[in-house]
Amino acid sequence: MSRPDRDKKPKPARAVIFGCAGLTLTGAERRLFADADPLGFILFKRNLRKPEQARALVASLRAAVGRADAPVLIDQEGGRVARLGRPYWRVAPAAARFGALARIDRFVAAEAAALNSRLIAHELHDLGIDVDCLPVLDVPAAGANAVIGDRAYAADVELVAMLGRAACGGLLAGGVLPVIKHIPGHGRARADSHHALPVVETPLAELDRTDFAPFRALADMPIAMTAHVVYAAVDAERPATISAAVIGEVIRARIGFSGLLLSDDIGMAALSGALGLRARAALAAGCDVVLHCSGDLDEMRQVAGACASMSEAAQARWARAAALRRTPQPFDSARARAHVDELLKGVPA
Repeated sequence: MSRPDRDKKPKPARAVIFGCAGLTLTGAERRLFADADPLGFILFKRNLRKPEQARALVASLRAAVGRADAPVLIDQEGGRVARLGRPYWRVAPAAARFGALARIDRFVAAEAAALNSRLIAHELHDLGIDVDCLPVLDVPAAGANAVIGDRAYAADVELVAMLGRAACGGLLAGGVLPVIKHIPGHGRARADSHHALPVVETPLAELDRTDFAPFRALADMPIAMTAHVVYAAVDAERPATISAAVIGEVIRARIGFSGLLLSDDIGMAALSGALGLRARAALAAGCDVVLHCSGDLDEMRQVAGACASMSEAAQARWARAAALRRTPQPFDSARARAHVDELLKGVPA
């Protein structure tokens, strides 16, 4: 005879990832997270002061939802996008330095990019952070807004794909899941999507040949983050994050990405309307999980109320991604750091 309580499947997590406000969780945050049960969390500089504090915060976030394997994300790219920094953590190079090295020797550059991301993973794994929103696969174009800039590896599509795959390999070897971003490509945007809605009017054939190509080359990666960008050749009214046409016809079909699709932060000004409506629109368009970063309690309540539990398809995609997390092999970080510095010697910062 089966026992109903034992046989009952646990309720799926809610299709959202939340930030938090400070260095420790407040009672109100704990209650909200316990009730909302988000899939996971994302951390920023405001949340990270020193290693022991960061580890304690990560543990308390997971305890709040009662899942020791709840993903904890961070944007630790290197260069100007780094949530961890001195004095406790290394300042990693910006992606463009690896692209510059690749123009001299692409194989050495791939080695450096892989080892650099392995170092990043070493620091993140030590804190309990297991997902890094890296690499940036955007292909920069002339006249584009500087929001991507040196976060991109190069303007050469093949180099972007090669260095992006090397970076993913280093993260995975270090027990951290990579997130390819910003699918299907933010490199042509003439506005910063944090502050305005970019509109790209490039023909589809050209987008397919350039912007989409690195994402197609890395379509086997476990997680991707959307771009809050309008691609007029596909959907002239809606940015990718809330466009069923872009997600279905481009990201899933043309690019062939089958992993977990995460929205970029729905609090960014590129999206409009109430936060709950933004969340619903992203999920309805085909995002598996929405990302909300501010840590504002009232905003999180709105978003939680708009997000249902993860769909069966989203659960399956997350399960495939989570299965790639592993315990890293022993790693000599000091030796690796010295080797990366040596490989990049002479490459302008």
